[in-house]
Amino acid sequence: MAIKGLSVYLNSTYDDGSRTEQVERAAETGAAAIEYRPWHDEGLDDIVAACDEHGLKLAYLSGSRVPLTDPERTEEAIEEGVRSVERAREVGCPTINLSPGPTQDGLDRETQLENTIEVLEAVAPAAEEADVTLVMEPLNNAVDHPEAFLSSSYEGYEIVDAVDSPNVKILFDIYHQQITEGNVIQNITDHIDAIGHFHVADVPGRHEPGTGELNYENIFAAIRETDYEGYVGCEFFPTDDPNECVRQVGSLLRSTE
Repeated sequence: MAIKGLSVYLNSTYDDGSRTEQVERAAETGAAAIEYRPWHDEGLDDIVAACDEHGLKLAYLSGSRVPLTDPERTEEAIEEGVRSVERAREVGCPTINLSPGPTQDGLDRETQLENTIEVLEAVAPAAEEADVTLVMEPLNNAVDHPEAFLSSSYEGYEIVDAVDSPNVKILFDIYHQQITEGNVIQNITDHIDAIGHFHVADVPGRHEPGTGELNYENIFAAIRETDYEGYVGCEFFPTDDPNECVRQVGSLLRSTE
């Protein structure tokens, strides 16, 4: 078992140049793949072609627009989820984020939780058929996403258990979960079977690993000791040259092999 490699989230890593130019820059870092949002962007085919040209994979897509938490939009959320899976299959992407979205004013939490599960249960067969993994990302409420319905990874694991599909998992963003819960290594190792993708950034500031309080050498080593076989995604705001920051993360990841 082995991590597939590092992936570069274009949207957060680069703030200039065309998307295809950004793919070329990502290839220069030695990364194995790129990530992108939104999946419904008309330019996605050009990004995929650039990946093919430069020997990169497309590891992850996001950009869902319909909340899973709103019972009045259940069918719309299911339809969008199925479309996102179909698009991921078309472009050869193994993982797509289906975000629960914001908390709905005036609705109790249990109703929103049940609706989230209902949508995921309905989309899961399409994901299984397409061999695409749906991931939900818990987001921190304290700093970046006060409106987000899902902030706890533990509640996320409960959703995964309720849906009971091998193609529905959690996106474990180490930055968000350090802010929300801490104890990230034990959390990861205890629940690795429910984790479908990782994002990395340091705390505070959401910059590259090595700029804050997290010991990423230990975190990467702990992930390597599990049976995780996916990508580790760079979703941070570089403090210096973006490619050099990504290279540093890649070196840190490789040092734990």
